Amino acid sequence: MFDAPVETWYLWVGLAIASTAAVGLAATLPRAPPPDAASAAQTVDSVAASAHSTTGVHPLSADAARIGPYRIWLRDDGRSGHAALAYGPVTPVRRDTALWDVLRGAPPEAAFGTPADFRRAAAEARDRTPEWRSTDRLTVRRVTWEGVDVTLVG
Repeated sequence: MFDAPVETWYLWVGLAIASTAAVGLAATLPRAPPPDAASAAQTVDSVAASAHSTTGVHPLSADAARIGPYRIWLRDDGRSGHAALAYGPVTPVRRDTALWDVLRGAPPEAAFGTPADFRRAAAEARDRTPEWRSTDRLTVRRVTWEGVDVTLVG
């Protein structure tokens, strides 16, 4: 007695509107998951937590990365993922700097005159606003030189 008859026109209009809304919602859902920033953060954390100077490399399946002292972001085809770093702060490194040379394996004493210069360059790199950079891998190196202990990420 309280049922609407199936031949009622407004029942069919409501069903069509609900179906259209469901299809529209399904079309806006992402087709793939965002890039895996958590695994990149785990690589950074494992190197940063090491008791000795060490280096780690993590391949990235993203178009660009943004590295901050306490967080890493990855971006690919409009999707982005991020993860917090447990062992921060880390030092984001730009190309063509003395810190980049140290990240790539040069001893810090060859790239910097004194440990104070090394400490100052690392502090300035941490204070910069993170920027998106194209990359296919993440390199992490923990360096200790006369009391200056930094984790370089680039």
